[in-house]
Amino acid sequence: MKASPSNRRWLVAVLLAALAGVAAAEEITQPVIVTTGEAIVHVPPDRAHVNITAQSRARSPREAQQRNAEAMAAVQRKLKDARIPPDAIRTLTYDLQPEFDYQNGRQTLRDYLATNTIEVRVDEIERVGDVIDLSIGSGATSVSGIRFDLKNRDAVERDALRQAVADARARADAAAAGAGQTVQRVLRIEEQRLEHRPPPRPMMMAARADVAAVETPIAAGELEVRAQVTLTAELGKR
Repeated sequence: MKASPSNRRWLVAVLLAALAGVAAAEEITQPVIVTTGEAIVHVPPDRAHVNITAQSRARSPREAQQRNAEAMAAVQRKLKDARIPPDAIRTLTYDLQPEFDYQNGRQTLRDYLATNTIEVRVDEIERVGDVIDLSIGSGATSVSGIRFDLKNRDAVERDALRQAVADARARADAAAAGAGQTVQRVLRIEEQRLEHRPPPRPMMMAARADVAAVETPIAAGELEVRAQVTLTAELGKR
């Protein structure tokens, strides 16, 4: 007795479903190992970012603004004379606010405060102290932080990533050997993205007269560039 076309289609569907189930079962039962690899690369920084602020007070907003513009212009002229390129200087914040005195529950206008903060990129670490000194000596009122960095950070990050993958693979090999098996092939490598931006190092606010008299010592130390990966590998018998 011949099967009808509809019965044949039903049989084919059943066979395909059975084969898919077998393949899925084999995939689920395939032994794998998941390891995490880490690496830390220590390198001396070759770039720094310095935040420099000029503040000016006056009885009127226009006068405060004018005084502040003159102070920051003097700072930037000194930076230019020190061969700091224009693209290495950028404005971070500018603020002009009234200041008040409070007495007997009453608010009285005292003066206006203008604040201008710039970030200066210094590509020669040994010149950071000089940049701070000349800025304070020419009109800046404070230095709020120093952030050290690398000119070629991408290359260092790739080196750290390579070492992290090697660490994950070595861990997988060790775990497989402990189980009497070997790593047959690597199925997946996932990089765990880490925030590498170095935090600023805060500095005390300093009046110009206090700073201009001495050279500012700066110790850059070393930076840590980290990488972390997760490796999934298929295991097999020795």
